[in-house]
Amino acid sequence: MKLIDLYAKLRKDINYIEKELERSIYSDHAVLRETSLHLLKAGGKRIRPVFVLLSAKFGNYDLETIKHVAVPLELIHMASLVHDDVIDDANTRRGQLTVRSKWDNRIAMYTGDYIFAKALGVVTKLPNPQIHQIMSKAIVQMSIGEMEQIRFFYNTQQTVRDYLLRIKRKTALLIAISCQLGAIAASVPERWANRLYSFGFNVGMAFQIRDDILDLCGTEAELGKPPGSDIKQGNITIPVLFALQEENLKDPLLKELAVIQEADGQTDVSRFIRMVRESSGIRRAELLAEKYIDKAIRALNELPEGSVKKDLIGIAHFIGNRSY
Repeated sequence: MKLIDLYAKLRKDINYIEKELERSIYSDHAVLRETSLHLLKAGGKRIRPVFVLLSAKFGNYDLETIKHVAVPLELIHMASLVHDDVIDDANTRRGQLTVRSKWDNRIAMYTGDYIFAKALGVVTKLPNPQIHQIMSKAIVQMSIGEMEQIRFFYNTQQTVRDYLLRIKRKTALLIAISCQLGAIAASVPERWANRLYSFGFNVGMAFQIRDDILDLCGTEAELGKPPGSDIKQGNITIPVLFALQEENLKDPLLKELAVIQEADGQTDVSRFIRMVRESSGIRRAELLAEKYIDKAIRALNELPEGSVKKDLIGIAHFIGNRSY
């Protein structure tokens, strides 16, 4: 399945969620309105709302209820991106200027805080305290994941387990609860909601691993930002960790890393990228992503057969093989 085909099937509901996103971030304050809309209009795949919608289809599908989960989850994601761009000194995202680049770091931080607050306001429309608890715990874990990423910048002693725990918090949990909360909002049986959480978690792990592979293998046109952005920021990802395990590459890679760190990332990283590409690190990372996709699909075994299940499997395969 191509992602565009799935989006075509959900076009009406996705467009509705898009309008709700715009409505939810509206502000009388001119700058907050401009910065929030700039971020929203920069686009994105809206993967999290799509997972909410699909998971809800296993229960009582009512868009007027489900939107109170789909919208805040995407807003939380958007807010985290604004904060990420400040931490990373990123000038572009998806080929567009970041908020921090078009305005400044202070405005970007307040914009992120504002969008977080708006997300919490939307979800309060649902009286179920379980939904609020799950969402708030996930935000806490995301914050810890961001702090851990900073702590491990340029740390070549970190383990694969350190990396996996970090991406669990930074990326996988939000996708996992998108599936879980979509199900809960639609009164899906708890055992199914738990299986959907597991599906989303494993898809989320694969999503981030693929993202980290693309940062090393993609082009600026495909990525919307220069390749090698992660290593320039000191973020050592799984393909690099695997490459560092190769004896013939370890010392050359460490020397390149020292140069990159000394220059605070303001240097050419093409040699470093080339060495990682020539290692087995990329292929090993791809195999790991494939394992997570397999686990995700197995998690759906208990769910009823039908078009929704097929769509979830299709989107999982897309994420496992995506090249942009």
